[in-house]
This record gives sequence, structure tokens and C-alpha cells, in this order.
Amino acid sequence: MVDVIHTSGKRKTAIARGTVRKGKGRVRINKVPIELYSPELARLKLQEPLAIAGDIVDDLDINVKVIGGGVMGQAEAARMVIAKGLVQWTNDVDLKEKYIQYDRTMLVGDPRRSEPKKYGGPGARARKQKSYR
Repeated sequence: MVDVIHTSGKRKTAIARGTVRKGKGRVRINKVPIELYSPELARLKLQEPLAIAGDIVDDLDINVKVIGGGVMGQAEAARMVIAKGLVQWTNDVDLKEKYIQYDRTMLVGDPRRSEPKKYGGPGARARKQKSYR
């Protein structure tokens, strides 16, 4: 069996890289234990793959480093790292199916990106208004 598994996940502009190794069940995001991670909504997102996996996590240490993006983008990128890492560690098809049934974005990235702003307006699509009266 492999000692350490490296995985990565992306969501919008957030990029997460993580490792899964044998340990005592510690999960850390940017060196912060998952129990202390805030805001609460992001913490709940991060705990979803752990809850679905069950007691597999109790003898694994997961360290995730996330950069870029916003709070929820970072949380979803880290969540993808955790789910991918657990699937690779266990080589379990049933676990993979559980994740895909629950939420496909746990294993498969969302390709949508923000459209670049163009000239002639305040945003990507919006244009300056004109009035003839």
C-alpha cells in the first residue's frame, strides 16, 4: 500500500493541494484543525466527505493547503481534495459511487470560470446605457 497520497482540487480561482497518510484521524485545512475552521457553513461543507466515508478516516491524517479564491471556493476545493484522497487511498468503488450520488463536484471539478471584462462597459456583458431624449 502507498504511504502518502497527493491530490489536488480546484473551484473557481481557489486551488487546494493535500496529502493523505496513515495517522490518528487529524484533518487540517491550512494548518487549522477542521473542528476550528470558520465560517461554520464552510466547515460543514468540509465535513461532508468525512461523514460519507464513515470510520475510514479515523486512522488517516489529511493535510490540505488552499490558496486563492473566496471562503466557499476554498472550502469546496478542499472538500474535493479530501474526497479524492479518500477514494484513492481505499480504492473503493462503492465509496466513489456514494460521493457521486451525493454530489458529483466532490470528485469532478466544475469547469465554469468567470468571463473576462471587456471594453465599453462595467462588466463582462453589461454595456453603458444610452438615452436619445
